[in-house]
Amino acid sequence: MLDPFDPAHRADPYPVYHALRERAPVFRTPRGHWLLTRHADCAAVLRDPRFGHGTGSVLRGNGFRRPVAGRALPFILLDPPEHTRLRSLVSKAFTPRAVDRLEPEIARIADDLIDRFPAPGTVDLMAAFAYPLPVAIISSLLGVPAGDHELVRELSRQVALGVDPDFTRSPEEERQRAEAFAAFDAYFSDLLAQRRRRPSDDLLTELAAVREHGSGLTDAELLTTCILLYVAGHETTTDLIGNGMLALLRHPEQLRRWRESPEIAQSAVEELLRFDPPTQMSRRTALADVELAGHRIGLGEQVVVMRGAANRDPAVFADPDRLDLGRRNNRHLAFDGGIHFCLGAALARLEGRIALTRLMARARTMELTAEQLTYRDNLIIRGLVTLPVNLTL
Repeated sequence: MLDPFDPAHRADPYPVYHALRERAPVFRTPRGHWLLTRHADCAAVLRDPRFGHGTGSVLRGNGFRRPVAGRALPFILLDPPEHTRLRSLVSKAFTPRAVDRLEPEIARIADDLIDRFPAPGTVDLMAAFAYPLPVAIISSLLGVPAGDHELVRELSRQVALGVDPDFTRSPEEERQRAEAFAAFDAYFSDLLAQRRRRPSDDLLTELAAVREHGSGLTDAELLTTCILLYVAGHETTTDLIGNGMLALLRHPEQLRRWRESPEIAQSAVEELLRFDPPTQMSRRTALADVELAGHRIGLGEQVVVMRGAANRDPAVFADPDRLDLGRRNNRHLAFDGGIHFCLGAALARLEGRIALTRLMARARTMELTAEQLTYRDNLIIRGLVTLPVNLTL
C-alpha cells in the first residue's frame, strides 16, 4: 500500500503523491482517513463550509490529531463563530499594509546575518540564516526579548512536532509536547504580566489589553494565541527559506535567472512555495454527509488535504515537477484556503522574498556540500535539519 505517512518518504514525498493521485486520488486509509491528492478536490474541500474542524461529538473514528488535554484550541483549529472572533483579534497586525512596513527591518536583519558568515567557507544556512531571521521578526512583533530566543527554540520545536497526526507520536513524545506547552504557558504568562505593568509597542501588549477590556478572550485562549503566533510565525517561514534555497541550489539555471532578473522575485517565491511547500497537508472533518468525487464522506469522518500533492497536479500546473520561477497563474495551496487561509501569508512571502534576494545578491558563489540531506522528524511541516553550503561573498 502506498503510505505518504511513512518516514521513509521524508526526503522526497512527491513520487508517492504522484502514484496516489494516479491510482486512488480519493483514498480511504485503513485508519479511516480520506486522502485527497488532486488540486480540484483539495481546493473544493478547503472552501466548502461543510468541512471544518468539528468537535469531539462530531468526530468519528480515529482522530487525526487530538488537542492537548486541558488546553484551549488555537483559532486555526476552530470553526465559526469562535474562529472568526479569535482571528479578528490579531488579523490587523498581519495585513499587507502592516507587513510592508517591516521591509526595511527584514532587509537589515538579513544583511546583518550574512555579514557574520565565515566567507569564503562553509555555513549552515538553516542555523545561520533561515532560522534566526524569521525568529527575530516574530519576536519583534510579539515583544519577545532577543535574549530569550534560544530559550524558546526547543519549546517551539516540540510544539511543532505536535501538529503531526497522533499515530506518528510515541507516548514519550506526547509527554514532551505537553511539557513544552506548559513551559510556553509559564513563559508567556510572565511576559504578559510584564506588559500589563509596562505596556510596549508590540502585539503582546495589544493582546493583553484586549483581555483586560473584556472581549471574551479567556486566559487560556490568550496563552494559546500567543504560542500559535510565535511558533507559526517562524517555523514555516524558516522552512520556506530553507526549502527554497535548496531548490535553487539544485536548479542552478533558475538561481541564475533570479540573479539576472531580480524583478521576478515575487513569482519566484510563489513557485518555491508550490514546488516544495513548508506545510504538506491539512486536516478537515465532515460536518455533514458529503458527496465528493463519487465518494460518500460521512458526518464526522476526516479528510486529509494533501496540499503538497495538489501543488504538483498536472491538471493545473504544466510540467509540475519542473521548477519555473516565472510560472504564471500559480494557484498553489501552500497557505491552505477558505476561512483558514494562512493569516501570516503576507509576512511569509515578504520574508522569503527579501531573505533569498539578499542572499543571492551578497553571495557571489554558493554550492551544496552534501548530497544527502536530513529532514526534520515532522510529517506535516517539511523542513531541513541543516543546509551546509560553501560560499564566497
